[in-house]
Amino acid sequence: MHRCGSASRTAPSPRTPPSRRSRGAGGCPFATAPDDLTEPVVWRPELTAVTVILDAAPDGFASAQPVDPHSLGALLADLAGIDGRHVIVADAGGEHRLWLRDPTPGRPLAAIIPLDRDFVTRIAALLRFHRRLLGREAGPLPRGWPLTPYRLARLNLILRALDLRDGGATYRQIAVELGREDAAKLSASDWKMSASRSFVVRLVRDGIAIMKGDYRKLLRIR
Repeated sequence: MHRCGSASRTAPSPRTPPSRRSRGAGGCPFATAPDDLTEPVVWRPELTAVTVILDAAPDGFASAQPVDPHSLGALLADLAGIDGRHVIVADAGGEHRLWLRDPTPGRPLAAIIPLDRDFVTRIAALLRFHRRLLGREAGPLPRGWPLTPYRLARLNLILRALDLRDGGATYRQIAVELGREDAAKLSASDWKMSASRSFVVRLVRDGIAIMKGDYRKLLRIR
């Protein structure tokens, strides 16, 4: 999977976050281009249904409250950009992802829930965050987020198979590299009909699709 070459790079800061973000060219899924994918990544909110979207409350809502992310606990990420502030708040039950479209300190806020196919998941994420605001246990993350160990393991196989294929390896060579040593002993006719070949072909096919844009689907709740 190729990284988005048009994206700018940022380094998270707990106090004064840099005003940089992904330019979005090519459909990059990052709100801010990560330097290290082993660290928490800020994904584009429209692609991540667990992100709570907050903006200035409409006039007349006198009881609306401001939100200070620092008062919620440890911040795993705190990044500012031209579209607002992106924050990830640590929680024992699962992190909270916030997009403050209006990051003005002390400004009363309201939640925005887009009427899209992720409506129910967005509501669940908002309710978790609201419980956290009230000092209660937020509860577990919506089912399907983040990626399950099984999906992560398969994604690892897909990327390995794609790298080998791009490097000129045959399907049989890829199968052997991925631990299916019996593939090397099969005759040409047996190999053509084997489960190992079908397995590798699917991995490469899915890898090519991911590289061409299907990687965005990894952020969707299943």
